[in-house]
Amino acid sequence: MPRSGSLSDWERRLAAHHQDEQRLARERRQQEKQKEKARQEEHLEAQQRAADEQNAAVHEQIKSLDEVLTSVLALPPMSFDRLMATPRTPAFDPGPLGAAAPAPDWRDFAPAEPRGLRHLLGLFTGAGARRGRQTAQAQILFEAATAEHRQDEQQRQQALVAAKAKYHGKVTEERARAAARNAYVAGRQSKAGTGDAESVEWFARCVLKASRYPDGFPRGYQVTYDPDRRNVAVEFELPPRSVVPSVRTYRYVQARDVIESLPRPDHEIRQRYDRLVAAVTLRTLHEIFTATEPGVVRAVSFTGYVSTTDRATGQPIRPCLLSVSADRPAFEDLALAAVDPAACLAHLGGPAPAETAATEPADRH
Repeated sequence: MPRSGSLSDWERRLAAHHQDEQRLARERRQQEKQKEKARQEEHLEAQQRAADEQNAAVHEQIKSLDEVLTSVLALPPMSFDRLMATPRTPAFDPGPLGAAAPAPDWRDFAPAEPRGLRHLLGLFTGAGARRGRQTAQAQILFEAATAEHRQDEQQRQQALVAAKAKYHGKVTEERARAAARNAYVAGRQSKAGTGDAESVEWFARCVLKASRYPDGFPRGYQVTYDPDRRNVAVEFELPPRSVVPSVRTYRYVQARDVIESLPRPDHEIRQRYDRLVAAVTLRTLHEIFTATEPGVVRAVSFTGYVSTTDRATGQPIRPCLLSVSADRPAFEDLALAAVDPAACLAHLGGPAPAETAATEPADRH
């Protein structure tokens, strides 16, 4: 049995040990709570960030649709000069062939010169003869390396000549292609100036092809030219109504830990789509008028179609959404940067927004 004094010390040490264990347990629980809190805060921030990113994407989509017309007004119009090709002739790059490898250096082969005591001893021990043999062997190796370098250099120069010939051949081909392209464009330009229908139609298609629209827009169009009326007629594939985002905004609901989408009202989608169709129409008229000469193109007609599915039959359909024609003088009087596209289209004789909405078919699903 431990003495009473020893027992008391042991009990105190045991109590102190229990207290330390309890303190460490409390600290671990506190650390776990802090980690869990940090994880929750990080999750909340990630969810809110995801909602913000989705909202930013929707905002960018709406912005690109709102600027379909205004974004092109300050751009230079398409011209025959812009269709001319400039030959791509980058400077010749020889790469590794452009630099010769350094020639062998005798110092890398020659045996080391004896110095000090070794030199004196060599005078009496015949080391001179041994050094002569070493020098002769080194000379053989040096001459072999020199011959190999000479051969490699000859091959490099031959390859360099071949690379230059290939480069000049490509340059010649590129210049020939550019010259042929430019001759073709110049011929089209000359004929278009006289009202040649095929050349005017070709140039109008180039104008429409160069026009950059947001993602999700179709790129279908047909162009015809009437020389007697000096009218360019464009049949244009319009985007479906689904290009207007169906979600107005996203919000993070912390109570349910979900990102909730708030739908865009149908009437707003219809209004935005009507405005978009009008903007595409005015943009096309603007691009054709500004790119062509008044003596060649006096009027532009636009007919817009949309490819969709008939809900009643399930069959693909391509109804006409609108048709409008504008004379150059009346169109050039418009301040397109300040107009309401739908109202401007109605002013030109196109369908009113309500009419467009009524004829717009169901979106393709």
